[in-house]
Amino acid sequence: MRGIADFHCDVLSKLLKEDSLDFNGSQTASLDVTYERLAQSGTVLQTFAIFIPAAAGAGIHPILQSIDLFHRKVLSCKGVQQIRTVGDLKRAAQSGSLAAMLSLEGVDGLEGHPELLRIMYLLGVRAVGLTWNHANWAADGIMEKRGSGLTAKGRQAVEICNELKLILDVSHLSERAFWEVVSQAEQPVIASHSNTRAVCDHPRNLTDEQLLALILMDGRIGITYVPWFVTQDAEPTIDDILRHVEHVCELGGERQLMLGSDFDGIDTHIQGLTNPVDTGRLIEAMLQRYSATQVDGFASGNAYRYLTKHLPTE
Repeated sequence: MRGIADFHCDVLSKLLKEDSLDFNGSQTASLDVTYERLAQSGTVLQTFAIFIPAAAGAGIHPILQSIDLFHRKVLSCKGVQQIRTVGDLKRAAQSGSLAAMLSLEGVDGLEGHPELLRIMYLLGVRAVGLTWNHANWAADGIMEKRGSGLTAKGRQAVEICNELKLILDVSHLSERAFWEVVSQAEQPVIASHSNTRAVCDHPRNLTDEQLLALILMDGRIGITYVPWFVTQDAEPTIDDILRHVEHVCELGGERQLMLGSDFDGIDTHIQGLTNPVDTGRLIEAMLQRYSATQVDGFASGNAYRYLTKHLPTE
């Protein structure tokens, strides 16, 4: 096993709300994701989402604060390397460092200025989701009742992502916005933390048609541990997550499946899956049903193959 790659966590959002939290130290009790746990779990790549809670205020300032926190509290840890290019990814793997990548979960704070995505790129952001669950200046989210798609500025944002080769993340988008992004994107898109609607009928999960579109374009589907995206049962278990893995594989997505925990973005957890260290239990459960080669792909291989192909070369 090459280790675990997790394409979505919200620890930066918690650090933004409470600057006293350490990430690497004694003040970590309220965090799911810490440096110690990532190291102990064998995590080799972690994507850190920039998600701005309403209490943090509007505009670009909280986004810049989050990037500052990423540098001060994450990259300051010995053995963590920021990933901007394929070269960075390879060097991190060779040195045994944790590869840390930034994503932007919602462009609200760019306040209708899609050109600011170029600044986000220069600051190291490598994946972008246009909105969270609701509507903003770029797109409707999946919980927005009107169900519209991209705005004119949203389409401009996609064009800029194409230009920069920023990875487009379709988790949270309305179905109409999903299809508009898929049709406009010039490289395969990802759903960093979404499950299958056929297994659990929640709006945030993807339909078979959406999953097939991602599979056919060789995008990626990050199976997530959000309890209410896993099952409608009262006490979800790791076996319930495996039902989503199985369904993606049945659709032909064995090589497009990856992990997107959403740790620190949830207040309740799957039984036995509360932080990165517990991901080992998920891997063990997968090995009871799939070959070591398949599980290596699910755990990190598929994510690495995607990034090797779609990150900037240098």
